[in-house]
Amino acid sequence: MTRRYWNINLEEMLEAGVHFGHGTRKWNPKMAPYISVKRKGIHITNLTRTARFLSEACDLVFDAASRGKQFLIVGTKNKAADSVARAAIKARCHCVNKKWLGGMLTNWSTTETRLHKFRDLRMEQKTGRLNRLQKRDAAVVKRQLSRLQTYLGGIKYMTGLPDIVIIVDQHEEYTALRECITLGIPTICLIDTNCDPDLADISIPANDDAISSIRLILNKLVFAICEGRSSYIRNP
Repeated sequence: MTRRYWNINLEEMLEAGVHFGHGTRKWNPKMAPYISVKRKGIHITNLTRTARFLSEACDLVFDAASRGKQFLIVGTKNKAADSVARAAIKARCHCVNKKWLGGMLTNWSTTETRLHKFRDLRMEQKTGRLNRLQKRDAAVVKRQLSRLQTYLGGIKYMTGLPDIVIIVDQHEEYTALRECITLGIPTICLIDTNCDPDLADISIPANDDAISSIRLILNKLVFAICEGRSSYIRNP
């Protein structure tokens, strides 16, 4: 894996509150190596370790993107949803930022059927065919389309399983993480002090509750993906 410089500095992470963990009573002992001190009842993450793992994650996604690999970003809680959507658009990745539907990856054939249905309904809407339906039927179809947009809108162009999944908040997205583990899909996970660092392929210890922290981590990964994609375009 190529090692590159990603301009990850401690001052920037401090300003974003990346170092703030959970209360000392709410922690996973496996996170001990990633915690520097306890302060006012909360654990403080060791940002040197954070920088190291974030750099490794950037190297990984750069190499994958330079080989044309596909990414899925998952983060459904309110504080993460907008940042996840923006990151996915910027990096031209797929995303799930509303709700993870159980079996989305492990039962891919069902997900694929839903996606085909979603695309068909969108096409009917664009061509005006829905307007020809009776009022009641049109209302039912529009509700169905709205629901599909909410849950599948971020993966509407996904034609197969992703090569790498980036997860914000291990606890919130545990079902998604377990599906990736089952399928052997490499994962990069943003983990707080209450998480298990052994579950993901690369765990980035960081505050997963602050929008500024989530955004900073995702921005670094997105930049690396974009750089990798640029390299892939130049050298197909």
